[in-house]
Amino acid sequence: MRIHGVDHVEMYVGDARMAAHYLCTSFGFRLYGQGGPETGLPGQRSLLLGQGDVRILLTSGLVADHPATRYTARHGDGVAVVAFGVEDAAGVYESAVAAGATPIAAPETHSRDSAAVVTATVSGFGDVVHRLVERRGAGPEFLPGAIELTEAAHGDGGADPLRDIDHAAVCLPAGELDDTVTFYEKAFGFAEIFHEYIEVGQQGMESRVVQSASGGVTFTFIQPDLSRRPGQIDDFLAWHNGAGVQHLAFRTEDIIAAVRSFSGRGVGFAQTPGSYYDVLEKRLGPVDAPVTALRELGILVDRDHWGEMFQIFTKSMHIRRTLFLELIDRHGARTFGTSNITALYEAKERELTGIHEIA
Repeated sequence: MRIHGVDHVEMYVGDARMAAHYLCTSFGFRLYGQGGPETGLPGQRSLLLGQGDVRILLTSGLVADHPATRYTARHGDGVAVVAFGVEDAAGVYESAVAAGATPIAAPETHSRDSAAVVTATVSGFGDVVHRLVERRGAGPEFLPGAIELTEAAHGDGGADPLRDIDHAAVCLPAGELDDTVTFYEKAFGFAEIFHEYIEVGQQGMESRVVQSASGGVTFTFIQPDLSRRPGQIDDFLAWHNGAGVQHLAFRTEDIIAAVRSFSGRGVGFAQTPGSYYDVLEKRLGPVDAPVTALRELGILVDRDHWGEMFQIFTKSMHIRRTLFLELIDRHGARTFGTSNITALYEAKERELTGIHEIA
């Protein structure tokens, strides 16, 4: 089966307009389209944001029995749909269901003029589902007849700081990791590319990374080790009320410029202790960016067999302190910052401790 990459993500949110305002003001997204009851989307209001090749659909339920209303009541704002761009939506749908995926929505064609988009939906992990999107000469169209595009959708996003979605990190309850990986291998033809056990102080977690054959879709699945002290993964699962996307990683080609820009717009990033940079070049050797700038902005660095990567994590944007974002700049590296995971989780622990002290 041919899965190209992440076509878009859909977030279910309590107030789509407020969420859009935050992402546009803080991260430079633009309004690409909108839809609702007047465009054939009963019981909901949806706003489409874009930047580079990233598309985020923000949906709020307008009635009590809408899936977005139920999702936000259970989980708060979060990623509810990770849509795959595919060559044959019906074929991928049939293969996934035959391999054990739950059918959510059968293949349906949305068309207008010369544009046609075929969609189908199957289960994923937790309450997150996968929309299979096949685009036939669609051009800038997103979902013909349902999402009305703005002029911004026809522009060139080549200079945008965020280029695409690098990966999504997913927290799973203990005991679900192996079955989840097997499901993605069988239902979607993903392959495991990385597996490790991570220790952070008295905490422990197991991580397995799966990727589509095209390399365009990557999930990092994480489960806590219940024999160790509860930590940030346990907090996510408790506040999110089950499995879900802990963070989305956006790829950028100039992380220093991106962090400076977003910081100036009010985005809060996880803090990194100065001691990290005191030993950085001793640990890794010379790196591809000025250490003074990395220290100033709190950007982390790692290296693997293929090259270097730079990354930084935002503070959570939600009241439950669940979903947050990552910026990642790959200089050839293919892995995910193994040596930086401790720094990430220590930073998140400090953030949660501060929230608890205020509360």
